[in-house]
Amino acid sequence: MKSRKWKHGIIWAFVILLLLNSANIARLVYPVKHMSYIKQYAAKHEVDPYLIMSIIKSESNFDQNAVSSMHATGLMQIMEPTAVWLAEGMGLNDFQYEDITDPALNINMGCYYVAYLLRLYDGNVKNALAAYNAGEGTVDRWLLDEKCSKDGKTLQHIPYHETRHYITQVTNNVKIYRILYKIRQATEV
Repeated sequence: MKSRKWKHGIIWAFVILLLLNSANIARLVYPVKHMSYIKQYAAKHEVDPYLIMSIIKSESNFDQNAVSSMHATGLMQIMEPTAVWLAEGMGLNDFQYEDITDPALNINMGCYYVAYLLRLYDGNVKNALAAYNAGEGTVDRWLLDEKCSKDGKTLQHIPYHETRHYITQVTNNVKIYRILYKIRQATEV
């Protein structure tokens, strides 16, 4: 009988310890690296830092050296033609694609691109995320297709499974990051 109570006591202690540390455990699964760059460049480009964290989580899981099968590189998985276009728009005259794994540069460019997509799609996060994943041209075609968009502004159906999954994943990540991390404004740091 004593042995059984002892085992139950250990189990309850473990459960209580787990509950008390659940946020810390969740932060292991939902890490954030380069928080200062995320706050700085999200503020600079007026985008939600939680959205940026969530994109990075989905794109590279915070691996600054990640390279996709499509050769997108860095934390925010930026392809070379996109990076060159972004560098031009940002006035980065000395840009070299080899530098794209630098966290500050990658996050700055990624935030600039997300801000651009949000402006392009009138603040519609779903459209912007679809474009980040599948490309602007693809999203623009979908918006013109009555099977995908009834009003030409909002996507009701996304033909690509990967893009549908990506949007769901990033959207869910935003909710989780909002719970796990409280971000002070860059001006408060």
